[in-house]
Amino acid sequence: MTPDEVVTALIRACETRDLDGVCALVTDDIEYDNVPIGKVHGPDGVRSVLSGGVTQAATDVQWVVHRQVAAGDTVMNERTDRFLVDGTWVEIPIAAVFEVRDGRVSLWRDYFDVETYRRQRS
Repeated sequence: MTPDEVVTALIRACETRDLDGVCALVTDDIEYDNVPIGKVHGPDGVRSVLSGGVTQAATDVQWVVHRQVAAGDTVMNERTDRFLVDGTWVEIPIAAVFEVRDGRVSLWRDYFDVETYRRQRS
């Protein structure tokens, strides 16, 4: 797969809450950084972050990619991550950067405003 295809597959695995699929698409030394929250490393770190927001809290997940560009091994996208929580959609605008090495994501950095999430949950 191209780096663009790897990132698209990662997004789809997140939407379907396939954490094994997500972890298969990341390197053993991945750095996953939710910029306002903090970094985790490795597939277990990715799984721990996603299991809280993607698999436990939400009954449905949609990650709508508005734009995605790739240059070499770097992929960037703009998307809206949507989570159905307690019958209400929570929508978070995201700007993200990914680096792909040997067909797997080695860096995943999501930039978003945590207050946008908090306002929708209060």
